Amino acid sequence: MSDNVVAPLETAFGVDHHVSRATAPENPVRLVQDGGPEMVQLLNPEGERVSHPEHDAVVDALSDEELRGFYRDLVLIRRFDAEATALQRQGELGLWASLLGQEAAQVGSGRALRPQDYAFPTYREHGVAWCRGVDPVNLLGMFRGVNHGGWDPNEKNFHLYTIIIGAQTLHATGYAMGIQRDGAVGTGDDERDAAVIAYFGDGATSQGDVSEALVFAGVNNSPVVFFCQNNQWAISEPNEKQTRAPLWHRARGFGFPGIRVDGNDVLAVYAVTKAALDAARTGQGPTFIEAYTYRMGAHTTSDDPTKYRVSAEVEVWKHRDPIERFKRWLLTTGRADAAFFDATDAESDALGTSVRERCLSMPEPPGTDMFDHVYATPHPVMERERAEFAAYQASFVEAQA
Repeated sequence: MSDNVVAPLETAFGVDHHVSRATAPENPVRLVQDGGPEMVQLLNPEGERVSHPEHDAVVDALSDEELRGFYRDLVLIRRFDAEATALQRQGELGLWASLLGQEAAQVGSGRALRPQDYAFPTYREHGVAWCRGVDPVNLLGMFRGVNHGGWDPNEKNFHLYTIIIGAQTLHATGYAMGIQRDGAVGTGDDERDAAVIAYFGDGATSQGDVSEALVFAGVNNSPVVFFCQNNQWAISEPNEKQTRAPLWHRARGFGFPGIRVDGNDVLAVYAVTKAALDAARTGQGPTFIEAYTYRMGAHTTSDDPTKYRVSAEVEVWKHRDPIERFKRWLLTTGRADAAFFDATDAESDALGTSVRERCLSMPEPPGTDMFDHVYATPHPVMERERAEFAAYQASFVEAQA
């Protein structure tokens, strides 16, 4: 098959995205179109508003200032991500997992959270971290090898990145069961009622941890939202190699609602996530959201996507870019003008410069830092090991003296 052709294929499970390479006969086949008629979309790729009776009111309630804030978030986090990718290519980071193409899924869901809600990310949720107020430079520390996370999870209610695929869904479900038992759900007090959100990718749904999290969340009616960013590829494995059914259908088997949303439509993501979080906070239990999006770049900077997918597929998704469609809508509806976009671009440039300078000046930590947070209180074993390690390091200094 040509590298410039994306084949239309049919599926037994409705309309879905598919890749252009040949499909083995035993695999389900799909259409290259969109997320299907059941996918919630409020803004199409041309930047035109699409009406939805269930979610229109939520979007209509947003002020122009809030909407411009969404756009600013999208642009700034994309710039940060581009700078981080460049830093890795220049040898300043050991690795980077880009979010390119997934900005709307992260900003839309991140902005739907309340301060008392708690988010459990995987390792690509830079946009959610931004929305939670985490300093973006802190996201670089682990990838630069100077810390193990870089921010206080309890300060921002944003857990540290989790590298183990799907493990954070169990953490999220356990945390949700905890706040449920603490009486922070369904009290009617908007300042108290809380929810939890767990982020993961389509590949993680093949992990046992995710299924176990869904089981516990379902039977305990836990206040947790499972937010799956279906970016079509689990590293080099396409969706049809991972599942025979749309991911949002998974929720049915665990006894709670599932929904698919256009993950490149920040308005739809915000509205759908807000509804799911509201349901969780009021005691209605979990929801599974499949944000139908696309990873425009590599899985991480350690892989080369041209080895496993064709350029025509990427071109299709460029047309669905989350930032361009939103910008078009803001312009055509008069909610933002050229001066606003110019100012945002200037702010983006300043952020890129700042991130680079601050990343390069991050101090090297003492090696004994690794013992600091193993236990919440001082522990004799840790103290002994810290002293032994410090003496070992000092021996090199003495040898050079």
